[in-house]
Amino acid sequence: MHSSGFFLNDVAGFLGGYYTFLAIMNGIAAFLLWRKKDAPGWALVWSVFAGVMMILASLALSASKSMVPALPEAVRGLVNSLSGPVLYTLGTTALFTGLFVFRKFFVQPMVAWSVLNFTLLLLGLSMADENFAAIVMKPDNVPIVGLVYLLAFFTWVATKQAVVNDERIKQGLPVVEKVNDEKVLVWPDLVYTELICMVGVSALLLVWALFLPAPLEEPASSVKTPNPSKAPWYFLGLQEMLVYFDPWYAGVVLPSLVVFGLMAMPYLDFNKKGNGYYSIEERKFSYLVYQFGFFELWITLIILGTFLRGPNWNFFGPFEYWTPYKVEVLNNVDLPQMFWVQWLNQPLPRAPQDAGLLSQIGFIFLREAPGLLIMGVYLVALPPLMAVTIFRGFYAKMGFIRYMVMSNLMLLMLTLPLKMILRWTVNLKYIISIPEFSLNF
Repeated sequence: MHSSGFFLNDVAGFLGGYYTFLAIMNGIAAFLLWRKKDAPGWALVWSVFAGVMMILASLALSASKSMVPALPEAVRGLVNSLSGPVLYTLGTTALFTGLFVFRKFFVQPMVAWSVLNFTLLLLGLSMADENFAAIVMKPDNVPIVGLVYLLAFFTWVATKQAVVNDERIKQGLPVVEKVNDEKVLVWPDLVYTELICMVGVSALLLVWALFLPAPLEEPASSVKTPNPSKAPWYFLGLQEMLVYFDPWYAGVVLPSLVVFGLMAMPYLDFNKKGNGYYSIEERKFSYLVYQFGFFELWITLIILGTFLRGPNWNFFGPFEYWTPYKVEVLNNVDLPQMFWVQWLNQPLPRAPQDAGLLSQIGFIFLREAPGLLIMGVYLVALPPLMAVTIFRGFYAKMGFIRYMVMSNLMLLMLTLPLKMILRWTVNLKYIISIPEFSLNF
């Protein structure tokens, strides 16, 4: 769907203000850098960028709405064609890996500022597309855009402090938290700070409520269900899990394991380094596990469910029209069907109609033997194997019980991405499918 004249008239004013804000923001940054006199090159770069933003703002506010800056249609088509759950997951994983490996480069202030401006410019150019703006500017989704940027900012701040501390530790210097270990009183220092923050946030929410209408819909009706029918943003991760797991596992077992794992973490942790200060090198394993679980298995699923899951829970590209008539043929099969019928060319083992209960259970175990064997190896045999290979040091320091709890929690966490990959690559629905007892995994 191409941008209509009505849409351009509606969004041009917003984009004009948006680019003006970027120009002012970078103008202030250029002025501060110029005053410091140690980065004249960067001051010139952001002065030029601010000028470019003013030009884009004038184009957006011009009488000719066709001059509103936008990404080329070929680029938008390419993005839509490359969009999909596989490339999305691979891309976010590659991004997570790259940011971790090259963290010393990305924590540099000017590099982070460049990335911020690039993403903001890309966002502005993308909002000239009607389909993209309809999703991003939806009142329900505006806070999610802010959440992404706030999360990126605070992650950058924490990573920067960790990189600085790691360098100081290598040099034999105390960490920054020890150098700035100045104690202040709760009253009046902390209370005044909290009061100022409360007033500022209240003012922001008041302005927000004036300019952005509340996302209220009509009363619920059993004869008219929204399409797509989405959970609140903080449950979109769970809703995405329901695509790959049964409700009992995605809605009950996995969340319970997350809560249990968070409660058990202080008792499982044997590394006493990094307490009270930021560090990555001293707690690399814990850092990677937490970041992978939080960003890759939670935040990215929220973003996917918010911006890329459309009617009928189909996957849509960022610039693709959300049509309810999009049909995707899914030939998902269970592992028993794949093993017995497709690979061995045999019918599924079934008990005779007059068979007793024990005989029926025996045939169920025979039918599900491939899946039970795989899960047995994964959850029972794999932890001891890791204990004598890649996790030998962890096993020696943690002991048998703590290590087994940690390894099984980690393996259960990995069931989500592994199941997603199996669904996308070989159309595997369930590894174990026992409909007789409503037990599927």
